[in-house]
Amino acid sequence: QVQLVEAGGGVVQAGGSLRLSCQASGRTWNPYAMGWLRQGPGKEEREFVAAVGWNIGTTFYGDSVKGRFTISKDNARNTVYLQMTSLKPDDTGVYYCAAGTVLGLMKVTPDYWGQGTQVSVSS
Repeated sequence: QVQLVEAGGGVVQAGGSLRLSCQASGRTWNPYAMGWLRQGPGKEEREFVAAVGWNIGTTFYGDSVKGRFTISKDNARNTVYLQMTSLKPDDTGVYYCAAGTVLGLMKVTPDYWGQGTQVSVSS
């Protein structure tokens, strides 16, 4: 059974930075991709944030975070990171680690989900 465990959420002022991490465990880990999805307060739908190909390392970003967020990975540690800079109040939400195909992550239909970590950006 696969587990994705996030860490690093918190409260930050607008313009600040946060780094999220997510470690996978449970079996030999070799997904197509890992990434991050988020759900803002009061929003019904979750939004694609970023993804990284697990073997090749190609990165993908949602339009709202391009140029501000950076996704990276450490294959040896089965861990994916999300460095968030120039944070805005609109970035507030629950951030979910996810794994599956790149297309699945972009469509918010991953194979695996983490439990989520709260990020709150104050103005």
